[in-house]
Amino acid sequence: MRAQPRSLALTVLASAMLMTVLDGSIVTVAMPAIQSDLGFTPTGLSWVVNAYLIAFGSFLLLAGRLGDLLGRKRMFLAGTGVFTAASVLAAVAGSPAVLIAARFLQGAGSAMSSAVSLGILVTLFTAPRERARAIAVFSFTGAAGASLGQVLGGLLTDALSWNWIFFINLPIGVAAIALAARVLPSDRGLGLRADADALGALLVTAGLMTGIYAVVRVEEHGAGSAHTLGLGALALALLAGFLVRQRLAATPLMPLRILRSRAVAGANLVQLLMVAALFSFQVLVALYLQKVQGYGATATGLAMLPAALVIGAVSLGAAARLITRFGERAVLLTGIALLVGVLGLLARVPVHASYAVDLLPVMLLAAGFGLALPALTALGMSGADEADAGLASGLFNTTQQIGMALGVAVLTTLAAARTEALDAAGRSTAEALTGGYRLAFAVGAGLLLAALAVAAAVLRPRKAAAPDRTAEGAVTTAA
Repeated sequence: MRAQPRSLALTVLASAMLMTVLDGSIVTVAMPAIQSDLGFTPTGLSWVVNAYLIAFGSFLLLAGRLGDLLGRKRMFLAGTGVFTAASVLAAVAGSPAVLIAARFLQGAGSAMSSAVSLGILVTLFTAPRERARAIAVFSFTGAAGASLGQVLGGLLTDALSWNWIFFINLPIGVAAIALAARVLPSDRGLGLRADADALGALLVTAGLMTGIYAVVRVEEHGAGSAHTLGLGALALALLAGFLVRQRLAATPLMPLRILRSRAVAGANLVQLLMVAALFSFQVLVALYLQKVQGYGATATGLAMLPAALVIGAVSLGAAARLITRFGERAVLLTGIALLVGVLGLLARVPVHASYAVDLLPVMLLAAGFGLALPALTALGMSGADEADAGLASGLFNTTQQIGMALGVAVLTTLAAARTEALDAAGRSTAEALTGGYRLAFAVGAGLLLAALAVAAAVLRPRKAAAPDRTAEGAVTTAA
């Protein structure tokens, strides 16, 4: 494929990822307006996020394998179409039930397109240097898109209404579908004759859905409740059954050979820990700014904009060159170390904070995400051959969503419990909230240290690729 079509293909894939990430973060600053307009209860409001998260995390692995069987381009187009249509339904929702249903459909559509995006990308860009740059562009949309979503969500909610955070997906989705039909490479897939492993698909989807549902309800029911433990045991039994099925099936949904690669298995474990930790940065910092510092929706988004800018600058400007020179492992370790600094500083954030002194350094250290995510993505896809690229992509994205769900459950539960204890001890509301957030940030820093240890111990150093002037020139055009 010539450089220009590859450039357009990368634009399409990155745009779809941007929609997915924006949809996960843009809604956070609009939640109060949605609750007021549609009459959500406080418990019901959480399902605006949970419905999306459950569908997205549960269908990724199945969608990735179906992309290998039916064709990754077909799966991408179908997923983007479902997501776009569901966005319109969410925008015109007149009741909580309709909005929650639309969010579930959005999550399913996102899973279909996201599961195969990395698989398409790694088959388009095969030279080490050009693949590193393409992954850097793709990773930027994921890393910076979360912060940009909060800015955009605040602006749209304040200037227009919460409905527009969903309407904005319509022109982007239509354009992405039209362009994808022209520029994405056509692939026939292995065909359903290769067997979609219906029983394996049922087991893993039910197991993931049950597990994620149990996790997102921890705050309501408690970690040691019969509800949480019972659903957790059921999820583990379903997933154990899935693994047994994969060993016995003639054509398994997820061939276990993919986990024999230290790079693939290690990268997914590191991502699980890293994403669980960094959820506290995306969500709890926004809550701290609004509930403790008194920022509005737009001001909160603008306060977090420097993080998006430095992540973008590092992802697009330095990450690929550093990976090519020093290897994915070295760049990953450096990025995680910077992120430990982010949550370490936040664990000491004061009640009366100065943005320039207490928060701006945190936003700038977020550049570590621009280093860590491209390196981690490259490692997560490195052990899969072309036939399993969709599966590896689905697995990597599934791990990301499970990590996010764990972050939601663990960190918000700890923050809430600490806040309640401080409130009961007579602390002011601002002091109690800040104490809760500090604890969550400290636990997040601990998770990042664990991710750093796993990366250092499990992920073996890889030699940097020799300079490839031809590939470099092609990617300068393509990316």
